[in-house]
Amino acid sequence: MTHWLHHSLVLASDYRVANPERVAPLLERRRDALVDLGAHHVLVYASTTDPERVLVMIALHAREPVLEVLRSRIFFDWFDAVGVEDFPAVFAGELVERLELSPEAAIAVPEVMVSVVTPVEDLATLRNHIRETSDGMRAGGVRKVTTFSAFDNPLEVMMLLQIDDEEHAQHWLSDSKLAADWLTRAGIGAYPPVFVGRFLSMLRIDETEGSIHTDDVDTDDR
Repeated sequence: MTHWLHHSLVLASDYRVANPERVAPLLERRRDALVDLGAHHVLVYASTTDPERVLVMIALHAREPVLEVLRSRIFFDWFDAVGVEDFPAVFAGELVERLELSPEAAIAVPEVMVSVVTPVEDLATLRNHIRETSDGMRAGGVRKVTTFSAFDNPLEVMMLLQIDDEEHAQHWLSDSKLAADWLTRAGIGAYPPVFVGRFLSMLRIDETEGSIHTDDVDTDDR
């Protein structure tokens, strides 16, 4: 079955807000604007290291040029509503690869997600390195690796690593020399800025009916 990320424009941004719990309800109240934008899924993650930091990913049916999408009034209105003072950077790209390293049955507690946005030396080198080291990543608690390439610069990537628990996540990207070596050999360089968080909610938007569905935990769709 084709995953919903395929053939989608993916927008991702992390930022600080005073009340992260307000983000998902505000998105739900902007259902019509999300439909007009062409959104079909919106995911919200809350940082495990900073209580005022969130990551939001929006998957869109690619209708409009990227710049036109980013200029949409919905972003300015939404950031104003949640109390964002400075307009954050937005990663805009498309799916390159999605690897299931540990496709066991869905777990009851949301795993930790690590997001890395970084330039790379060569996209093929990164993809090959992920595949060649999949056994070690699996042993380190990594369950899925999803890689996106930016539209404006194919050598800027966003990597999402879904990891089974926070201890493994912190070890993998903060405390482990192995992680530093892995990142360097992947053409990234040691310790790029990362977001570490837990899944909060996913909005699934039915464009034909203008309806929206909220999933608190849906590990199969992520």
